[in-house]
Amino acid sequence: MSETKTTADRPGTAPPAANSVDRYFRISERGSTFGREIRGGFATFFTMAYILVLNPIILGSAKDKFGHQLDTVQLTTATALVAAVMTIVMGVGGNLPLALAAGLGLNAVVAFQIAPLMSWDDAMGLIVLEGLLICVLVVTGLREAVMHAVPQPLKQAISVGIGLFIAFIGFVDAGFVSRIPDAANTTVPVQLGGTGTLSGWPVLVFCLGVLLTIGLLARKVKGAILISIVAMTVLAIVINSVADIKSWGLTTPSWPDKIVDTPDFGLIGHFSLFGAFGETGVITVVLLIFTLILSDFFDTMGTVVGISAEAGLLDENGDVPRLGRVLLIDGAAAVAGGAASSSSATSYIESAAGVGEGSRTGFSNLVTGSLFALALFLTPLLTIVPLQAAAPALVAVGFLMMTQVKSIDWDKYEIAIPAFLTIAVMPFTYSITNGIGAGFVAYVVIKTVLGKAKEVHWLLWGASALFAVYFAIDPVEQILGVN
Repeated sequence: MSETKTTADRPGTAPPAANSVDRYFRISERGSTFGREIRGGFATFFTMAYILVLNPIILGSAKDKFGHQLDTVQLTTATALVAAVMTIVMGVGGNLPLALAAGLGLNAVVAFQIAPLMSWDDAMGLIVLEGLLICVLVVTGLREAVMHAVPQPLKQAISVGIGLFIAFIGFVDAGFVSRIPDAANTTVPVQLGGTGTLSGWPVLVFCLGVLLTIGLLARKVKGAILISIVAMTVLAIVINSVADIKSWGLTTPSWPDKIVDTPDFGLIGHFSLFGAFGETGVITVVLLIFTLILSDFFDTMGTVVGISAEAGLLDENGDVPRLGRVLLIDGAAAVAGGAASSSSATSYIESAAGVGEGSRTGFSNLVTGSLFALALFLTPLLTIVPLQAAAPALVAVGFLMMTQVKSIDWDKYEIAIPAFLTIAVMPFTYSITNGIGAGFVAYVVIKTVLGKAKEVHWLLWGASALFAVYFAIDPVEQILGVN
């Protein structure tokens, strides 16, 4: 497919560059125009703008070890700032139509796996460390070793598991699923709605949002997720103005006193680079960073290759132009996300919407980044979205990530069983780290039992050993006499 696109999208003889901007971004050379790049930049923004709503909701709904929550207004500002800056940096430095923003899945790891173990500053410090390590991997060329260490089906299983985890979070946050109050006296840990049945206007908004989102996705409407969020927010505002409902949760949908406001940069720079090591054990910290790298690094590789292929930019060997620089910028985006307390930023597959509109160069990123910068001043408008209007997007993203399950060979037990455990353990234990660990350990054990231990990369052996200690940390501490 990439060869076809490469031939079709690049003219045999490129027209001369119109000006210095054209020459720098190679717009004419790649068979594009300024008009296409601008349209593509707008399309990418409106397709991924939902992150300005979802990221503050996911991070803002979680508490750290000390019960502290991040301010949603400040989170919205931080999310928009990092997306604006790093998308423009990718456009200028990488010259690919590849936008960046806080990664869904990655923010779930931070909110529900890392923050409960430490302070928010410590958690964001781990994000900075993760980004720095990715940069080191890129610069030293070790990314190839990491790429080959984990079998492709396990990488896909990790994405699928995160998708189910995100969807579960969406169902719970919206009130569609709830924990049974007296779960000790029943074998059922969760239930439908708050009482075993669906009730209340907020849940109705969620259900309608899910139906609208999946309907738009089925019709392949561009910007389906954003359209659903906007439509359900309007509906929620109308319902709330009539019924004055008090059970919306984190955000009550009501029209703000003002639409434009000065950005609140209060979270910028609030991170502790090594504070996590004092709050949790070294093994736990290492595993958490490893989890972040896996979630970020492999998703980025797939996104970069996929977008480049779609745009017809792969070379004759199927390689991405300036790949090292692109991956380095992506690693820097993780650093920026942690430093701004908006979670790790990464490349977005939604950039395909811009490619579909004609984007072929990084110039479209200037448009997308500028729109994110404009959003900095629209925080009051963005923070009126209730969980019930945004949660359908989490369900939709879960579905999109789930589609990778078809690429796993379920007839080959030596990979199917570890993949299944990876997928199942994540939502069932409410932990992405546990899912990855279960899959890794199972993979190594099964390969060993089948006499194929030599097929396991040494990096995977090391990671599995760490996970084995992680799972058995309590008896290990008892044996060592550690309190």
